[in-house]
Amino acid sequence: MRASDLKAAVNTQALSIHDHRRELEANRYVYAVLSRRSSGISIGVNLNPDKICNFDCIYCQVDRTSPGKHKKVELPILEDELKEILLKAKSGALYENPPFAGVPEPLRQVKDIAFSGDGEPTTFPHFKKAVEIAIAAKKEAGLDSLKIVVITNATMLHRPGVRQALSLLDAHNGEIWAKLDAGTEDYYRTVDATRIPLKRVLDNILDAARLRPVVIQSLFMRVHGFPPEAGEITAYCDRLREITMKGGKIGLVQIYTVARRPAREYVAPLSDRELDSIAEQVEKIPLTTARFYSNYEI
Repeated sequence: MRASDLKAAVNTQALSIHDHRRELEANRYVYAVLSRRSSGISIGVNLNPDKICNFDCIYCQVDRTSPGKHKKVELPILEDELKEILLKAKSGALYENPPFAGVPEPLRQVKDIAFSGDGEPTTFPHFKKAVEIAIAAKKEAGLDSLKIVVITNATMLHRPGVRQALSLLDAHNGEIWAKLDAGTEDYYRTVDATRIPLKRVLDNILDAARLRPVVIQSLFMRVHGFPPEAGEITAYCDRLREITMKGGKIGLVQIYTVARRPAREYVAPLSDRELDSIAEQVEKIPLTTARFYSNYEI
């Protein structure tokens, strides 16, 4: 399969499979998706099954109007689920039943374990222990080189326990994917709907990026029919530029848009051209980008 065909397959397959329910069979906390951004199978770990998050992003697909099935995380169960799914993925048993039976052969490879679920994973009080479980599980499965990704809004990266967990990940092929959806406080509060100031997010990203390269995740969208204003994108690029000028290392900026039904009906995806325009401005900083388009229409 050519690289272009592989990318197309990921984009097409991921839009349908990635919308699969969080649970995998009877699992509480661990699930699998075919991820566009990982370009393969991502094993997700949901540390927020209660659906509580310190952000209420207007583009989020999690339905927070109904309570989660589980109120707390029981780490022994999480550990068993993670070990089992890693073994299934390695043996090929994961691909024997829907929705993964239709995944093309070149995509049948686990790319990462990702702390990503129904809320901000670093708010979990025992986040470090969960990281230790993931490290041990991949080693036991013979997948010691597997990447562990923390998909985070960066609001809690200053906590001592979280910093310790990230330092541990540095030695075990860990990677931080930090959310940054805005360049100004007003737009940040509009799209991420939180009382936590943007400055904390920016400061935490900078502190983390001074210690290791980070990936920036940025979702842009139409709100009430309008894309972000030009000044907002300029401010966003300025924030990225400031991080690098102050010694932060940004390995990649993921520029993407709405790919699944969002929480708010007034949110819609950008066109390919609109997304390209944002990515082109980021590349002038200069930073490397990855672009993820949408074929979803509200």
